[in-house]
Amino acid sequence: GSTFLGLGEHSSRAPSVRSLAESGHHLAEPRAVEMYNGHGALLGHHAGGFDDIDLPSAVKYLIASDPNLQVLGAAYLQHKCYSDSSAKKQARSLQAMPKLVKLFNSPNQEVQRHATGAMRNLIYDNAENKLALVEENGIYELMRTLREPDDELRKNVTGILWNLSSSDNLKDRLARDTLEQLTDLVLVPLSGLGGSGVIQQNPSEAEIFYNSTGFLRNLSSASQQTRQKMRECHGLVDSMIHYVNSSLEVGKSEDKSVENAVCVLRNLSYRLYDEMPPSSLQRLEGHRRNAGGTVTGELVGCFSPQSKKAREHYLNADIVTFTEVSKDPKGMEWLWNPQIVGIYNRLLQRCELNKHTTEAASGALQNITAGDRRWAGVLSRLALEQERILNPVLDRVRTADHHQLRSLTGLIRNLSRHARNKDEMSTKVVSHLIEKLPGSAGDKSPPADVIVNIIAVLNNLVVESPMAARDIVYFDGLRKLFFIKKRRDSSDNEKSSRAAASLLGNMWQYTKLHRDFKMKGYRKEDFLSL
Repeated sequence: GSTFLGLGEHSSRAPSVRSLAESGHHLAEPRAVEMYNGHGALLGHHAGGFDDIDLPSAVKYLIASDPNLQVLGAAYLQHKCYSDSSAKKQARSLQAMPKLVKLFNSPNQEVQRHATGAMRNLIYDNAENKLALVEENGIYELMRTLREPDDELRKNVTGILWNLSSSDNLKDRLARDTLEQLTDLVLVPLSGLGGSGVIQQNPSEAEIFYNSTGFLRNLSSASQQTRQKMRECHGLVDSMIHYVNSSLEVGKSEDKSVENAVCVLRNLSYRLYDEMPPSSLQRLEGHRRNAGGTVTGELVGCFSPQSKKAREHYLNADIVTFTEVSKDPKGMEWLWNPQIVGIYNRLLQRCELNKHTTEAASGALQNITAGDRRWAGVLSRLALEQERILNPVLDRVRTADHHQLRSLTGLIRNLSRHARNKDEMSTKVVSHLIEKLPGSAGDKSPPADVIVNIIAVLNNLVVESPMAARDIVYFDGLRKLFFIKKRRDSSDNEKSSRAAASLLGNMWQYTKLHRDFKMKGYRKEDFLSL
């Protein structure tokens, strides 16, 4: 299986008022810039007026009865805490956090915008301030504020949520207190799932959706309990699927919110067969095996498990289950639905530039094809035979960095276990995979887990396909495998060495290749020694 870490913290800060005034709205970090459009006079007053104000005065202004003073106090905090960590600490000690939280739902919209903008900067990259916000009932107040029909405010609130979610110790609580409302207020309407079925986002809404999917991406890398809560949240998975699908249809596969959504789907697919509801798993497993892993007599009837009739019976049972499961998926059912294989395949083919999206798509495929479950095999064969996924995957392998290679080779490893036609798979993959293996000390070597994955693929194929063994010899695989087998200078290399030894032992079983082995200078003991 494969999980994907969250994003950590997005550079989600409201800009310093001074830098905005000086830069003519062209900032490296365009966070909440639009907040100030149409407020040039206010800006000018702030930027010039900050010289005769300090942090203690600004915090006092937050509890003034005049909304203009509250705006001035919040704007100064936002400006001062843009990149000054000591100011963030001082503001917390002056009790700025509870005072700002009280202003989130002020009757004055300008006060709300500036209070949430200040909070964005106060909690950015500051774990103590994040915790203080949560302890001041901040999450509840933020979710109230999210109901306001004001895009600038919603950008700030979703930016705050994203930054909060980078703290591991807050993720479970955030999931408990926000998911249902965030899904109803943001994810469903802005993904196009509600109403028209088409994504219609203005630039502010696009940022609100991006912040919200970044928040989900961080949460989905947390505990099993949070993954379960996300899978079960009505509308959450559907809105992710709908957004990705709709973006693919209009040629927007490179979109950053697509990246976030696919990372969420990948994380929610982690340990899927172990964590899904037992009734769903039973439906996917059918009557194929009992708890001990042996074929049940009920299905076989009077045929032996190996007979042609029994095999046909299993195949028909697969088709019946497949047809049932494919119909009208809802919620978490999408995560194991056959249609999702096609969505991930289209991402692999169409997403040219955003390697995080393709890495997440291959990681999600790795998750749903992992293990010995019947359904992992069904989806693997669907990917190979109907979706023809090997070519797009191998295209990615050619240019992949080490991070991408982990999920790509993990996926190919799963597919090689479940493939019906090992000969056909061998002719496609052996040369590409051997190319990635090191053959001498000077070679660029992928990480040990990638090497182990590649050798495991070759082993799965060699066990059933003489063509795989022949191609390993032809594409100079023996030299590389013997190099890996002999290299035992670390615990990682020890693992790949053992894997290589096992594969070479299996290759020796092909007596027709012994002559080729000898011509290359290898003897029986080279293959069979540990």
